[in-house]
Amino acid sequence: MKFGFVVVIALLSSAFAAHFLLQDPGYVVINFRGYIIEMSVPVLVGIVLSLMFLLWVLLKIWNAPRKLGEAASRYRSGKAGERLTRGMIEIAEGNFSRGEKMLARSASASDAPLLNYLQAARAAHLLGEDDRRDKWLKQAFEQTPEAANAVLLTQAELQLDQGQYEQALATLRKLDENAPNHSHALALLGRLYYRLEDWPQLAELLPRLAKYGRLDAHTLEKWSVRVHRELMAKAADYASLDEVWKKVPRNLRNNLALLEAWYAGLIRTEQHDVAEKDLAAELKHEWRTPLVRLYGLVRATDPVRQLKRAESWLKQHPDDAELLLAAARLCLRNELWGKARSYLDTVVSIRPTPEVYQEFGRLLNQLGDGEGAANAYRVGLSLVAGSDLPAIPHLAATGGGSKPANS
Repeated sequence: MKFGFVVVIALLSSAFAAHFLLQDPGYVVINFRGYIIEMSVPVLVGIVLSLMFLLWVLLKIWNAPRKLGEAASRYRSGKAGERLTRGMIEIAEGNFSRGEKMLARSASASDAPLLNYLQAARAAHLLGEDDRRDKWLKQAFEQTPEAANAVLLTQAELQLDQGQYEQALATLRKLDENAPNHSHALALLGRLYYRLEDWPQLAELLPRLAKYGRLDAHTLEKWSVRVHRELMAKAADYASLDEVWKKVPRNLRNNLALLEAWYAGLIRTEQHDVAEKDLAAELKHEWRTPLVRLYGLVRATDPVRQLKRAESWLKQHPDDAELLLAAARLCLRNELWGKARSYLDTVVSIRPTPEVYQEFGRLLNQLGDGEGAANAYRVGLSLVAGSDLPAIPHLAATGGGSKPANS
């Protein structure tokens, strides 16, 4: 329509011009360095139009190779795009080998070769071809050096999926050097440390994860709790234990798992009086059964006072099995055998466990009842094994002669 409009305008303009030119064709004289050229206006117009047409044809001829090249490039890109789409469909349908070949072949003509190579690497990974996977990743980097971080991230994800933890660690550390505090890289590094159970490294990473990492609050709290719990469990002395505890975030100081690890660490490092005092204060603030169990394992310098405190709690919690077991253990420390047996009988009736029968066996052995002790140990082992066990002859034969140290 546009071309027709131009033709109509040209015809009208020509007719209008011809009307005037036929009446008076005009006269043009050009004098240039002694040469005189004379012609009518229509001839001059014809020459100018011919020159313009010739110039247009020459420009078209000059641009023809470039235009043909662009057209060929568009065609190749279109075909490459089709192959890319088809290759990704093949991979999605589980035809990994075919998809990998299509993606690799079309990479050189693709507008986005990085995507081709990365997807080809994933296909090779799914086929278990690690060498080809690394080959495509290398070509992705060579084709698009500015996308080095994307290539490294893909490589780390595939290595983690394959269980190649050492290689993944090296890749992620290189990425951390290239792009410090990269959120996704930090999250992958945290997951790797968690899988490797490298708690000191994960502990160092936690502040950066909290600030930059793409982790939900639940995962971050889970990792933080596990890290500090493991570090407290491995603390060799009270100074190391206290240093770890001071690094626990304030919002986690009331976490039960961490409190258990803290008090268990105090007991392990022989800080019994500190543990007894702090446990008593914590239980007064909030009654928690796992902490009650630990209170029974504390060997404070004043066991009589410790037992009185436990028995005062029994007035408010008479059916708490862990408190009854703790009271029984404290009675054993105070050599109150009859009271200890009474508490243990009550615990057995409420909640028999291997731990309870172990204490029962130790008490009966202390009282000289070797056969009863052997039977208690057997019942406790049966609870662990999930089936009844035969009697233990050598313990049953000891009679009352065995006198192990007090609990």
